[in-house]
Amino acid sequence: MEGAEPLRLTDSFPCLLDRTATTPLDSHYFYQSLWATERILRESPREHVDVGSETIFVGILSRIVPVSFVDIRRLPIDIPRIRSLRGDLLSLPFPDASVASLSSLHVVEHVGLGRYGDRLAPDGSRRACAELARILAPAGNLFVSLPVGRPRVCFNAHRIHSPAQVLAYFDSLELVEFSLVDDSAKLVIDADIESAADLTYGCGLFWFRRTDVHGSER
Repeated sequence: MEGAEPLRLTDSFPCLLDRTATTPLDSHYFYQSLWATERILRESPREHVDVGSETIFVGILSRIVPVSFVDIRRLPIDIPRIRSLRGDLLSLPFPDASVASLSSLHVVEHVGLGRYGDRLAPDGSRRACAELARILAPAGNLFVSLPVGRPRVCFNAHRIHSPAQVLAYFDSLELVEFSLVDDSAKLVIDADIESAADLTYGCGLFWFRRTDVHGSER
């Protein structure tokens, strides 16, 4: 067709499944990013540490506050306001009680299943939560999300935890807020935490704060 770009068979890129009635949306990742960004912005930290969250969330957050991003794999970027660190969520590269603003979204449930080349650890979620609590500074804020509902392991993808398990894993911290993406993909702010126990695969959004003076010890 005159004026159109060349059409060659070798450039074919058929997209046959995109004619949908609604725009596709991963409700867990969409809502958790909105939820955490809003609260981090509200708290106005001077710097922020994120462990393993979605890189788009980290990139957008870095336009608001400088971010140190820790992941078991190298992040191949070099841009201002993002410091990329290799690190294991079972042994983070920070001293005790040193991080005032911290997030880890949809990460804890993967730890110790070998999915990302990490070593197997049946109690990986518990140990990961303990490590996040260890580095959180006095009066510091931790924003963490993970699947909630009927407890089980979907090997080797992820685990689902009951809300009671998550609270027990962070028993040294104060729960500031519990919100939720439920099984119908609806965001519920200030949700009833007990209602999440009956979900199949919800996303629990937990805001914790360290209120003890001396912080965590290993």
